[in-house]
Amino acid sequence: MNEQHISQAYALAKQRYADLGVDTDAALATLATIPISVHCWQGDDVVGFEDPNRAVSGGIMATGNYPGKARNADELRQDLDMAYSLIPGTHRLNLHAIYGDSDQPLDRNDWRPENFDRWIDWAIENDHGIDFNPTCFSHPMADSGFTLASLDEGVREFWIEHCKLSREIGGYIGRKLANPCITNLWIPDGYKDTPVDRLRHRAMLKESLDTVFAETIDGNKDAVECKLFGLGSESYVVGSHEFYMGYAVQNQTLLTLDAGHFHPTETIADKLSSMLLYVPEVLLHVSRGVRWDSDHVVTLSDDLQAITQEIIRHDHRRVHIGLDFFDASINRVAAWAIGTRNTVKGLLMALLEPAALLRQYEMNSDFTSRLAILEELKTMPFAAVWDQYCIQQGVPVGMGMLKSVMQYEQDVLNMRN
Repeated sequence: MNEQHISQAYALAKQRYADLGVDTDAALATLATIPISVHCWQGDDVVGFEDPNRAVSGGIMATGNYPGKARNADELRQDLDMAYSLIPGTHRLNLHAIYGDSDQPLDRNDWRPENFDRWIDWAIENDHGIDFNPTCFSHPMADSGFTLASLDEGVREFWIEHCKLSREIGGYIGRKLANPCITNLWIPDGYKDTPVDRLRHRAMLKESLDTVFAETIDGNKDAVECKLFGLGSESYVVGSHEFYMGYAVQNQTLLTLDAGHFHPTETIADKLSSMLLYVPEVLLHVSRGVRWDSDHVVTLSDDLQAITQEIIRHDHRRVHIGLDFFDASINRVAAWAIGTRNTVKGLLMALLEPAALLRQYEMNSDFTSRLAILEELKTMPFAAVWDQYCIQQGVPVGMGMLKSVMQYEQDVLNMRN
């Protein structure tokens, strides 16, 4: 379909939505202001740049061996540039601590803020914000399955130092970009089988967190991330939802809700409105768990639409959206593009709801009309509005995205093997 046909289809769709009281131009303008923090670790299967031969651990598993993964920071930035060129809007980068730039091998606590200067320069050049994460896995000091909640003081102190360093790096990035960096803390600590003393490790984690967060750092926002279970921690995770919910409320940090970190029958969409009553802001890690926290590429599912509806129906400026999936069985750039484009699509669908009308029906207990409109929206010409947004933002429409990815694979990714 050429641009003229897209424009004609959009004009018809615009009128259809206007009949419901929805301004599609305003929806697209709002959508352009909502950034998504695209996760760097999709590009290299969560390996990082400390030791390419070190096995991924801590319940993290990237499956598949599709050719062309990034082997260094320059290749990772090149692949990210390609992915961003396929995603409408201006977005952020979610960076883990093991992805710094160094001319010599560095261990986990040897990284310094200056090792991320090339990332900062790249972000400035491309108008990206950056978020950050301590990497509390895939390291000999995490082999016991415990980090900040370890009963071994030496192990605990090592990870306290790492998390404090990560906050320093996050603040450094935020100040350099004049754009706050969210530093999100997640640890894999837990037991495969049922422990007798659940309280002791949680008391230890609280003490460690208090030490990590003792100092306020300009340019940095702190977030804490919960989990229900993981590989090697099937029966007990120290940093549960209840633990971090209490900690975030007490200390007014951001709370991170990961779509794959709860029971398969739970949805983070329902948790969002509750948490916004008690914490200043919420960070989301949008993912797709299949039977377990397997971090599949985000699809335009009912779960995703429920999440994006909650974001838009409430104050989206208090909700930060990050992605967290890693699929090595398909083209990694395509995984980024497909997953992020789907998340943007979900946001657009939510922005095209006649919110005022739906709230009016609900306040008047007219649940019949509410249901009728919500169902009617499912067959409205959303695709025409999405295509128009892609044209406005200068990215490929429809399967043009895949064509661009396949050309990049032929010209760049296949040359790495």
